[in-house]
Amino acid sequence: MVKFGENLYAPADGVVSFAGQLVNRAVLTIRHGSGIVTEFEPACASLPTGSKVFKGEVIGTVCAPNAGYLQHCSQDKCLHFSMRVDGKYLSPLALIGGLSPSRLLPQARG
Repeated sequence: MVKFGENLYAPADGVVSFAGQLVNRAVLTIRHGSGIVTEFEPACASLPTGSKVFKGEVIGTVCAPNAGYLQHCSQDKCLHFSMRVDGKYLSPLALIGGLSPSRLLPQARG
């Protein structure tokens, strides 16, 4: 799990489309083209909106959340990373690796 203060890296080339507070949350959004958008929270951006980013580039740090927010996270670590394709949420692991494909197994007989 990512700790507060750690660097955040661009998952792919793109453009920062939002960097700032959304309600009481520090959010960073990147548009990657082909309808793909990734979002980080809580994220303190080091780049302003409109900045081009490249895969692996530092784009900010994991911020400590506001008091009372993200109570489900531990005291020193938490990061939400989401991905949308054409407005629909998809597991980021589908594109960055780590998501095992589904496999059908024979039913156990007992």
